[in-house]
Amino acid sequence: MLTFFDAVKRILVGQPFRNDHIRRESLPKRTALPVFSVSALSSVAYAPDEIILTLALAGVAALTVSPWVGLGVVVVLLVIVASYRQAVFAFPTGGSDYEISSRNLGNRAGVTVASALLVDYVLTVAVSMSSAAHYVITAFPGLRHAETGVAVAGVAILVILNLRGVRRGSRAIAIPAYIFMVSILGMCVVGLIRSANGTLGTAPSADLEIIPQAGFESGLVGLAGALLVLRAFSTGAAALTGLEGPGGNVQSFQKPKRRNAAATLLLVGIIAGAMTAGVIYLARLTQVHLVQDPASQLLRDGAPLPDDYVQNPVVGQLAATIFDGGTVLFVVVVASTALVLVLASHAAFSGFPALASMLAVDGFLPKQLRARGDRLTFSNGITALGIAAIVLILIFDADVTALVQLYIVGVFVSFTVTQLGLVRHWSRQLRSTPGSSGRFRMMKSRAINAVGFALTAAVLVVVLVTKFRYGAWIAVLAIAVLALLMLATHRHYAMVEKELAIDGDQVSRALPSRVHALILVSHVRKPVLRALAFARASRPSKIDAIIVDINPEETRQTLDDWEKYRIPVPVTVLASPYRDTIPPILEYIKTIRSESPRDLVVVYIPEYVVGKWWEQLVHNQTALRIKARLHFEPGVMVASVPWQLASSEASRKYQDL
Repeated sequence: MLTFFDAVKRILVGQPFRNDHIRRESLPKRTALPVFSVSALSSVAYAPDEIILTLALAGVAALTVSPWVGLGVVVVLLVIVASYRQAVFAFPTGGSDYEISSRNLGNRAGVTVASALLVDYVLTVAVSMSSAAHYVITAFPGLRHAETGVAVAGVAILVILNLRGVRRGSRAIAIPAYIFMVSILGMCVVGLIRSANGTLGTAPSADLEIIPQAGFESGLVGLAGALLVLRAFSTGAAALTGLEGPGGNVQSFQKPKRRNAAATLLLVGIIAGAMTAGVIYLARLTQVHLVQDPASQLLRDGAPLPDDYVQNPVVGQLAATIFDGGTVLFVVVVASTALVLVLASHAAFSGFPALASMLAVDGFLPKQLRARGDRLTFSNGITALGIAAIVLILIFDADVTALVQLYIVGVFVSFTVTQLGLVRHWSRQLRSTPGSSGRFRMMKSRAINAVGFALTAAVLVVVLVTKFRYGAWIAVLAIAVLALLMLATHRHYAMVEKELAIDGDQVSRALPSRVHALILVSHVRKPVLRALAFARASRPSKIDAIIVDINPEETRQTLDDWEKYRIPVPVTVLASPYRDTIPPILEYIKTIRSESPRDLVVVYIPEYVVGKWWEQLVHNQTALRIKARLHFEPGVMVASVPWQLASSEASRKYQDL
């Protein structure tokens, strides 16, 4: 019979799948592009916002440098794409950042990258769903102030869908992603055309006055201004997340796999760069004004904004300006942007559990994360990711700006260490292949990865310097703690493996010389008789029944019944002056073990099988405490002998359905 929780699970998750239900599909470039790059493409929905939000701290004049900041982000993006294209040829089976770092730099580097990636996956879900919630509010202003609830509900739905085993490579992902790409690029083209012919209007927020934050009254001047520009750049670098996707999934491409994966990487770089640059440039042309705190930073005609003012994202404001708010094209842009952000979260629900499973196989995470659930998904990893993302959304109240401050650290830790690993890989290849015709290609790849390493390391330094006190320290701490925990887990598994390994004559010594069976008795009832029968059926060398004398009257009645039914097993009464059950039993067992150290002591404990949860509270409590304590005694084995009460019959039939 299914329990209530099992029934709910089957309704939400569905019936179990057989092992042969697993399907590995090879994807053409047109499908692989959106499937493996949806995280990188979706970042255009929030990366331009963060650049403008940061620069707005210095007032309206500071926004003039936003296109140049965006250009810097695009340059770094293209360098990273070129670097990961070398990884495709270095690891034709599709090496993830964790694998590349571990194989070339050792376990510590691999664990550092894995920690950064796991933190990044959690932040991907939290940032993407929070950003999607804000786009939902753009389309439905009546839901204002419900961003957190919408984001949490979205994550919960994604958890259920992924536990059901929704496939990642379906048209349900590819089609919305293409609609998003076409709508954003089309919006940029139309906007540029309207700008050229003078018909491009201004954004809904263009008439708002931005009040500079204290210390930036003179704009971007001095060291503070330079640091603010660098901070805007580091925040906008969120557009680089997920770029490595195609390189880590080479085996999922159709043949020729490496060539198709490399071509897809290049396309991702071009498309993501064009969308990011186009949105930032048009935001400047239409004078989009976006601030972190509208109540204190924005004025209209010298007066503060009303309480019901809704600050829409950059893409939403551009769509309203270029396509006129409320039209079909406006709805398509906003809806596809919100949907692709959800798909980016969905992609993380595929990447996080797979990486966690890989780490569990290598002994860096608990073994429970390596196995697939009954729907052939890594259900433990999916659940862990969902819980972690929801906690972050609740803590930061779905504030995309606050979450992005944590986001980019893990991305560039992964990029930097991986690029260094690739440089080491090519150097090793060059040393092992003297005179090879492919040396020039190897040297070129090493040079590209060296440039990538230098650039990503520089960006990582900028990120840490400019964003550390704004929340990046939380990501650094999380990565460090998670890495230490994984290394400690690995050491623990290694010690246990060494402790349990068999050597020499341990096989013969593992066999006990004799088996001493003990039956715990409180009253002479059917469960005790069954325990006696089980013990005698195992043919032990010696069998005893023991009674702990807590209540003299009950003990006398038990002994009388023992004689009355002529039970052919000797019975021993253990004194208990403090009315406790466990100490006398332990003392008796230790006496047996001291007299015969090689004897195996098997303790048979009768237990009730109940059908209702509350019955467990009134039965078996003493048996559970005895078992828990005996498990720590060497040379002792506990055998539970079940006795099914009448209430368990209905439960058994329900579970057989």
